Amino acid sequence: MRIVAATVTIEASPTAVWAVLTDFASYPRWNPLFSRAAGDIVVGQRIELTTVQPGGRTMTVRPVILAADPGAELRWTAGLKGLIGGEHRFLLAPDGTGTRLEQRETFSGLLVPFSGRVLSRAEDSFRALNEAIRTRAEGR
Repeated sequence: MRIVAATVTIEASPTAVWAVLTDFASYPRWNPLFSRAAGDIVVGQRIELTTVQPGGRTMTVRPVILAADPGAELRWTAGLKGLIGGEHRFLLAPDGTGTRLEQRETFSGLLVPFSGRVLSRAEDSFRALNEAIRTRAEGR
């Protein structure tokens, strides 16, 4: 198992940050990690997320929503059971007049020990996404 995480403080309410995070229709305009997102954010439902990998190759995953607590937590799981998978979560907590956003993924499975370079890039992607969320939420 390996955990990758990134945290940012945003000068906007948890409700405003949640609105940015869950506005899938606008992802193509601002999101550096997910170039496309679709689906309903409902526990038990699948959503569809498309990322652009290094070299320009796209990858689409269909995670299942595990938690959808507006203004507090969005969590999903995806992957190949037993080989490599992840539980991805966004935790939002009030922090003074703003929000502390933590993005975290717990990777598990047989291939995790052999995925070092890919997982190290994940942390950079999380930081970039957190900054993009911060910029968008603070600009509202």
